Amino acid sequence: MTASRSPVVQVVAIGIGAALFFVLGRFVAIPTPIPNTTISIQYAVLAVFAVLYGPLVGALAGLIGHVLIDATGFGIWLSWEIASGVFGLVVGLLLLRTAIEDGVFDRALALRFTSAVVIANALAWLLVAPLGDVLIYSEPANKVWAQGGLAFVSNSVTAAVLGLLVLSLYARTRTRTGSLSRER
Repeated sequence: MTASRSPVVQVVAIGIGAALFFVLGRFVAIPTPIPNTTISIQYAVLAVFAVLYGPLVGALAGLIGHVLIDATGFGIWLSWEIASGVFGLVVGLLLLRTAIEDGVFDRALALRFTSAVVIANALAWLLVAPLGDVLIYSEPANKVWAQGGLAFVSNSVTAAVLGLLVLSLYARTRTRTGSLSRER
């Protein structure tokens, strides 16, 4: 089971997660033909933080990190910033109970992680962001659903592939419970 984290550890994880999200989103984003939409690898890092530190860390690191990206680029766009928080929250909630801290990263956890990433991206980019754009900013529906669709597909692929890689490597650094034996 993933261990409970102290509030201090959670605050530090939020800060580091938001900073990594910002740096990757601001400086490593890959442009696409759809305006204001990029292929983003920061969602893999956000998913990993949500798994390791829980839904609150995932939600706040995503929200704060996306606000920082938008404040230094596109301008504040609440619907997408909230969607990033929703992504981190949902991944964290769907993976609350894992044994990754004990070094367990098996096919079942890989499947759970991949499913959580796809579900969280669907909620964030096919529902929250486009609906927010239409309701808050009166954006044209066809434009925002095209942006959301691209974000859903690209973020699902990058977060699943890179997140699986990082979590698999992380699990290998952990000592499995009961793996140590007493020498005679």
